[in-house]
Amino acid sequence: MTSSLESALVLGIDIGTSGVRAVLMNSKFDVVAQQSSLLSDFGSNHRNPAFWWKSLESTLEQLRIEAHEQWSQVAGISVDGTSGTMLSLNNNLEPIGDALMYNDPVEEPHVLEQIRQYAPRESAAHGATSGLAKLMKLQELHGCQRVLHQADWVLGKFIGEYRWSDENNSLKTGYDPIHREWPDWISQTKARRELLPEPKEPGLVTGEIDQKIADRFVLARDIKIVSGTTDGCAAFLATGASEIGDGVTSLGSTLVVKILSDQPVFAPEYGIYSHRIGDQWLPGGASNTGGNVLTHFFSDEELLKLSKNIDPETTVDLDYYPLLKPGERFPINDPTFTPRLEPKPTDDQTFLHGLLLGMSAVEALAYNRLNELGGPVLKSLRTVGGGSKNSFWTALRRKKIPVPMLNIASDQAAAGAARLAWKGLLSS
Repeated sequence: MTSSLESALVLGIDIGTSGVRAVLMNSKFDVVAQQSSLLSDFGSNHRNPAFWWKSLESTLEQLRIEAHEQWSQVAGISVDGTSGTMLSLNNNLEPIGDALMYNDPVEEPHVLEQIRQYAPRESAAHGATSGLAKLMKLQELHGCQRVLHQADWVLGKFIGEYRWSDENNSLKTGYDPIHREWPDWISQTKARRELLPEPKEPGLVTGEIDQKIADRFVLARDIKIVSGTTDGCAAFLATGASEIGDGVTSLGSTLVVKILSDQPVFAPEYGIYSHRIGDQWLPGGASNTGGNVLTHFFSDEELLKLSKNIDPETTVDLDYYPLLKPGERFPINDPTFTPRLEPKPTDDQTFLHGLLLGMSAVEALAYNRLNELGGPVLKSLRTVGGGSKNSFWTALRRKKIPVPMLNIASDQAAAGAARLAWKGLLSS
C-alpha cells in the first residue's frame, strides 16, 4: 500500500428502506465517522428517488462537517442498495415516476408465467418480487430508456452516466453469476434486456466522480467510484467475515444464515441461491423460526428478565422446533411442517429455555444443510441482529455449534460498502 493510500479514507453509502447511512473508513478498516438521515424527513413517499437523493445529500453534509479536515482524504466511494428495488429512466436519464420497492409484487399473471416458463429452475429471478418481474413491468412505462437497480442509480449519479450495475444487485434480475452475463433466456421472457446496465464484479472501479457532484459535496475531483452490492451482502461484509467457512447468522424476526464458499450453492427447493463476490460465493438460507416466535410469547422486558435467570449449563427435556404456523422452507423443506411447541411447561423460564434451545438446533441444522448441499464446513461464526445481544442464547448456541464465535467489525451495511471501496482502490 502506498503512503498516500495509507492516509486515505473511503466513503461507504447504504441506501436502506427507511433512510441513508454513510461511513468513513480508514485503511485499517476502522470506521472513523458515520452519519445517517431518514427518508421521512424529506417526504412520505419512500418510492420517490428524489427523496433518496435528498436523504443522501443530508447525510453527506453531516458527515463532511463531522469529518472536518479528513473529508479531503476521501479517495473512493461505493454504494449498496436494497436488493430488488428498481426504477426506470427516460431519455433525459431522469426517473419516470416512483420506483418499485424490494417487496412490491408484480401481479400480472403473464409476466410471472413467462419467467416460470423460461428462467432456469435455479435462477433467483423467479417470484413476483424479483428484479426481472419488475423490469418487465417498468419497461412498459412511456418513454422508458433504462431500468436500474437502486444502487445503480446512485452510483450513476456519482459517475455521471448510468451504464453500470454489480453482479449482486443483478442476480434477481436474471444475471448468470457463473458465466458472468445476462443470459439469452431473458429475452425469451419478453423482457427488454437492452434496457439493463452492465454488471461488474463488486469492488471494481467503474470510473471517477463527476466533477459537478464532486463540487456539490466538496470532494476531491479524482475520487474513484467503485461498484457496490446489495444491502444484504454489504451487511455480511461489514462483519469482517472474509475467509471460506466464515458464517454470519442474523437473529432477527427470522433466522438467516450465510457462509462464504469456494463454490456456488443453488437449491431452489430450500430458497437458496448464491451471490458472487470476486472468486468467493455467498450462499444463504432463511428459516421461519426466530425472534417473531419469541415476541409472540414474551415482551422485551420478560425476555430480558427470564434470560438472566437461566443457567445455560442445565438441560431441559424439550424438543422444540419453534414456528408460529405450519410450514418451513429451510433447513427443512416442508410447506406442511408442523411447529413443535409442546409440551409447554408451567413456568415461563423453562419454556423460554426450550425455545432458545430449539432455535439453536435449527441454526446448527441450517449450517449442516448448506454443507450437505455443497457449501463448506463452518469454521467461524459471527452474529448480527437483536438476538446477538442475548448472552444466554449465545451460550446455548456455542453448545450446538462448536466453532469460534467472533465479534463483528461492524453491524452497518455502509461499512460493507466501504470495504468494497477499499478493494477497488487497492486493485486499481
